[in-house]
Amino acid sequence: MALDQSGKTATLYRMVMPDHLCPYGLKSKDLLEREGFIVEDHHLGSREKTDAFKKEHRVDTTPQAFIGGERIGGYDDLRRHFGQKVKAEGETSYQPVIAIFSVAFLMALAVCWYAFGTIFNVRAIEWFIAISMCILGIQKLQDVESFSTMFLNYDLLARRWGRYGYLYPFGEALAGVLMIAGALIWIAAPVALFIGTVGAVSVFKAVYVDKRELKCACVGGASNVPLGFVSLTENLMMMVMAIWMPIRIFWIG
Repeated sequence: MALDQSGKTATLYRMVMPDHLCPYGLKSKDLLEREGFIVEDHHLGSREKTDAFKKEHRVDTTPQAFIGGERIGGYDDLRRHFGQKVKAEGETSYQPVIAIFSVAFLMALAVCWYAFGTIFNVRAIEWFIAISMCILGIQKLQDVESFSTMFLNYDLLARRWGRYGYLYPFGEALAGVLMIAGALIWIAAPVALFIGTVGAVSVFKAVYVDKRELKCACVGGASNVPLGFVSLTENLMMMVMAIWMPIRIFWIG
């Protein structure tokens, strides 16, 4: 749809009730104002007014925005109108993974700076991986049932023993916490090595051998992250840490 900002005035109808304030109405108003429009803001203050408005304009939802007398639609329609990307339902995205690893990396640098007064220390890398494990574990633990269901799509051990899908998040989080502390590595290392190895083999077989297109359960059961490089990296990181931590603690010191 062509942009029409000649009048720089937009009309917005949104739900504003004592017990409900439509968040998408507020977002639509903010978007219009950021695009330079003066907004004629009409509040639909009751369910009756809202239903009457929907019936009059033959729409199913509110808010509804009008520009130059032409109905544009709701918040997503406004974003499209202004040339902004709107995420499609079920669309895959790496955004959750980028957020997790970016924050984990910054947290590791912060802890390293606090502990040693510098970010240039091998512990920064260790903490980055361990913190990432903890955050990824939290993502799974938010809804273990959904995670375990998605996990069954590709994990070889979970397919043979269903309870493994419920134990995996606890094992990942536990190993991460112990590795952050540098404590009980004789427990953390075997756990991380086991789940990392099984996970890596499972992902490699599903993606690179069987050529299956699946969603990754690595950031939780509701994620839309494609199974492949990210999940394989998660498991390889656990394997590397499981091998490295005992070497550093028991042999290097």
